[in-house]
Amino acid sequence: MSVDSEAVRLRSEADEPGWEVDPDDEWGVAVITTVGRQLKLRREAAGLRAGDFGKAVGYSEDMVYKIEAGKRIPRQEFLTAADEVLGAGGLLAAAWEDVKKVRYPKKVRELAKLEGQAVEIGVYECHTIAGLLQTPDHARAVIGAAQPPYSPDDVERMVAARLARQSVFDRDPAPALSFVLEEGALRRPIGGTMVWRRQLERLLEVGRLHNVVLQVMPMNCDTHSGLDGRIELLKFADGTAVGRSDGAFNGRPIHEPKHLRILELRYGTIRAQALSPRESLAFIEQLLGET
Repeated sequence: MSVDSEAVRLRSEADEPGWEVDPDDEWGVAVITTVGRQLKLRREAAGLRAGDFGKAVGYSEDMVYKIEAGKRIPRQEFLTAADEVLGAGGLLAAAWEDVKKVRYPKKVRELAKLEGQAVEIGVYECHTIAGLLQTPDHARAVIGAAQPPYSPDDVERMVAARLARQSVFDRDPAPALSFVLEEGALRRPIGGTMVWRRQLERLLEVGRLHNVVLQVMPMNCDTHSGLDGRIELLKFADGTAVGRSDGAFNGRPIHEPKHLRILELRYGTIRAQALSPRESLAFIEQLLGET
C-alpha cells in the first residue's frame, strides 16, 4: 500500500493534541508501551521505514515514532490502518479495546469501575446535572466552559469518558440508582435552548426507569444538608461501601463506617427535603413546557 505524500496531508501532533500518556498511570503506560512495541516489531518485520509506514497510514514520521515509543495514545483509525498495512490479521486493530480505556483519566476509570460494581448508587449534585445523567451536548458544554480552557481534543476525551460511565444504566441486574438535583441547575440553559431541552428530556427518560429515583431540591428550601457540596454513595453486594463528598471530606474516597454513616445521614436528609419523585418529574415536565 502506498500513498502520494504530496497529495495527502499527514496527521501530526498539531492535529491531535492531548493524546499523551499520563506518566502516573502505570496500567495505561504498560498498555501503550506494549502496543507501541508490537507495532514497531511488525513494521520492522515488514521492512518498512517509519516514514514510509507513516505515509501509508496517513501519519507523520514523528507521530509514528512517538506511538511506537509509548509516548502517544494511538487512535482507533491509526490501529485499523496499521493492521491493514502490516497484515496483522486483526491483532493490532483489536488492541483498541484496551487502548480506548487509556484515553480516560485514571481517576475516571476507577470511578467507572466502582459504579460498574455497585448495587446501589446515590448522588446529590448541587451546581450541575450529575455526570451519569448528562447528554453528550450538555457534557460538552459544561466541560468546554472550564477556565483555562481544555483543548478541543481533551474536551472530546472527557465527554467520551463521562458517557462511558453511563453504561451503568445497561447493567443486568440493574443497580438501584437515586439522584437529587438542584432546581437552579435545571433552570440554567447550558449549551443553549435545544441542548437544554434535550437534557430535560433525558432526565424524564431516566427518571421513569424502574430502578431510578430522581428528585429535585426546590429553591424555596432555604437550607439543607447538601450545602457543603456534592455527595456520592456507592454500596456493593458484599456489604461494603464507598462515599465521596466535596465539603465534608474534600472529595477523597471514604471507606470508614463512621464517616459513611455521616454521608448516609446527610444524603437521607437531603432526599427527605427534596420534592418527591412524582413531584420532581412533574416539575421537570413543567420546565420543559416553558422552553
